[in-house]
Amino acid sequence: MKISTALLFAAAMLPTVLPATPQASAVQHGIVYHEAGRFAGWPANNGIWSWGDEIAVGFTRGWFKSTSDDHSYDRNRGTETMIARSLDGGVTWRPEPFALPKGDAQSVPEPINFTHPDFALRVTDGNFYYSYDRARTWRGPFAFPDFKLGDKLTSRTDYVVNSAADCTLFLSVRDEQVQSGIPDRAFAVRTRDGGKTFKFLGWMAGAEPPVVRAVMPATVRAADGTLVTLLRRRYDLKSSFRNDLNWIDAFTSRDDGDTWTHAARIAHTDHTGHNGNPPSLVKLPDGRLAAAYGIRSNPYGIRARVSGDNGITWGPELVLRDDARTWDIGYCRSVVRRDGKIVTVYYYATKDHIENHLAATIWSP
Repeated sequence: MKISTALLFAAAMLPTVLPATPQASAVQHGIVYHEAGRFAGWPANNGIWSWGDEIAVGFTRGWFKSTSDDHSYDRNRGTETMIARSLDGGVTWRPEPFALPKGDAQSVPEPINFTHPDFALRVTDGNFYYSYDRARTWRGPFAFPDFKLGDKLTSRTDYVVNSAADCTLFLSVRDEQVQSGIPDRAFAVRTRDGGKTFKFLGWMAGAEPPVVRAVMPATVRAADGTLVTLLRRRYDLKSSFRNDLNWIDAFTSRDDGDTWTHAARIAHTDHTGHNGNPPSLVKLPDGRLAAAYGIRSNPYGIRARVSGDNGITWGPELVLRDDARTWDIGYCRSVVRRDGKIVTVYYYATKDHIENHLAATIWSP
């Protein structure tokens, strides 16, 4: 019997997942934003920023509408973008409006200072914005150039600051070569003149076919200078119309983003047709890397893994929590506090808080 190349490839893509440990100890869960009748979600689509123990995270707010096979918000009533801010390392939070400037996207008029002490950068598809007052007010929109890579940019916020005028950004584009019903493909770019010009560096999951969905990178510079990224992956078996191959991969680059090498598979995030989940990634004071992500297969929850060798190998899967009532959760973003603890923010829903809300877990690996 002849087995198709696509089927063999899909089987190879299934990650080997270590058994989950018992629930991680010394974790502290809290509510970032919850309001009766409202839906809050997708911090990974918006961004997180921190300045010591001050943290700001973006999220989407809508009107709650319970569903089993769709996101639990009323699509007919619209959504808005908000920010939640903590001044005490993620223990307490307050919501704020998140007003990005309107108008046509322009080129950057003067170089951005990426090392400004109160700097934040926000990327939305093909545009970007920046703030010098800790995400309270924003300048923009500014347009990325046409990299001539595909149809349209589908980027979220992910960047590594190299110096005052030098920043590497990790974007994505809609590319019909991708073997997925949602054909996103991640790539790296770099500016050395404060955002006035950008250079394409390389595809983050390789350039050779078959091309598998790779989107929503979460990237850090490891202690040895290597760029380490985690990517949300998806591959659809066209012959069976399944879309349940969803996982997270780690890739590394030793040449500042020009070429990327597959390092490890982190987790299988969903096998029920709900499109998996994006990862978050932070570097700890001791140099270890910590990943957190949502699981959209039962038992639904938030899990984590830690690497002590710059993303090449990863320890056992830690269960941060597994009490979600629905698959409609996750989209983690994480930061590290002054004391070295991790604050992971995500959207969630439980039996006690049935509306999808923003939650935070403070933990130490």
